[in-house]
Amino acid sequence: MQGPEDSLQPRGIRRGAALTLVFATVLATAVATGSWERVDEKQPPDRHPASRSVAATADREAVADAAAEAMADGKSGKEAAQEVVSRSGDRWGAVYDSGEYEEFEQALDGEYTGVGLWVKRTREGRIEVSRVQPGGPAERAGVRAGDQLRTIDGHRVEKRPVTEVVKLLRGKKAAKPGTWVALGLQRSTRAWSETVQRARLDTEAVTVERLAHGATLIKVASFTKGSGEQVREAVKKAPRDHGLLLDLRGNGGGLVTEAVTAASAFLDGGLVATYDVHGEQRALYAEPGGDTERPVVALVDGGTMSAAELVTGALQDRGRAVTVGSRTFGKGSVQMPSRLPDGSVAELTVGHYRTPAGRSVDGRGISPDLSVSEKAQQRAQTVLSGLGGGS
Repeated sequence: MQGPEDSLQPRGIRRGAALTLVFATVLATAVATGSWERVDEKQPPDRHPASRSVAATADREAVADAAAEAMADGKSGKEAAQEVVSRSGDRWGAVYDSGEYEEFEQALDGEYTGVGLWVKRTREGRIEVSRVQPGGPAERAGVRAGDQLRTIDGHRVEKRPVTEVVKLLRGKKAAKPGTWVALGLQRSTRAWSETVQRARLDTEAVTVERLAHGATLIKVASFTKGSGEQVREAVKKAPRDHGLLLDLRGNGGGLVTEAVTAASAFLDGGLVATYDVHGEQRALYAEPGGDTERPVVALVDGGTMSAAELVTGALQDRGRAVTVGSRTFGKGSVQMPSRLPDGSVAELTVGHYRTPAGRSVDGRGISPDLSVSEKAQQRAQTVLSGLGGGS
């Protein structure tokens, strides 16, 4: 995937400091390049390290002061700020240079610069193309899902973390549209190279598929701009006799307002989540008029995080959806951006949110109603059928 503002205030430095259940640094990189690693449910990574407090946060003034002092000494303000953030233990704090943050914002707006590839790492450490964006540069070059990605600009990628692969795909300093990247590929016994030109592409945040036996699958890859309304439209346009599968697997979060709008598609008003900002309690509410009649099953996994967990928790606590899959990631923190003296941007944790029932998500995740490690979608369809959605 390549590619929050909330109802309280507009998003982004250029439109005012906004609350965000943001993509973390790794996710921001993944979004901006069209690549995101789905979690291997059989071998989950350590997502909740005991040595780091989920409540830790960096002091905003200390970060800004460090940047200013470094600049006065002729050093990098961004690096000094990042050092303060790292020492603070703020797990989701990050510092971006102006170019990186601009790319980040464009990704949240539903655009990215890349070649239109989604990648994953297999158990053997191979990097494999999991999806190719229709009409994108990679598809036009003949790249297909299932192809093995062996090199990027001559750098071998086997056994590298997906985040490193993503950085290579992006190029240095978030390469601009029109730049080229050389991909070494393999399909079965055929090995070849393609030089592909990066382009500005639209994300495909929401896709809809009519399944057999009276079910409609709504896959939400991320909560970028406009995605919430796309979910609402998908629900409205689904045949009246169809149950709904809401697939949030691998959804790393995004804009809070979009998540709330998406939740509103299945609720008739009411509480979606509560959150605190520097200790001040606030609440997010669904819009009235959502579909509360047809059965809903939500698919989740270890890649379901942040704003996607907000939606999951709301639908589960409100009794609006049965959740199927594996425990979600556990990122329930709120970040706010601020501009530093050198023009870079610090995203620092300012609070945490809770589900309508008061459950904390951060560092814990959400356990599904039905835990499934294999054939999750098939099991979800069976559950949906049992709820009266399809046959």
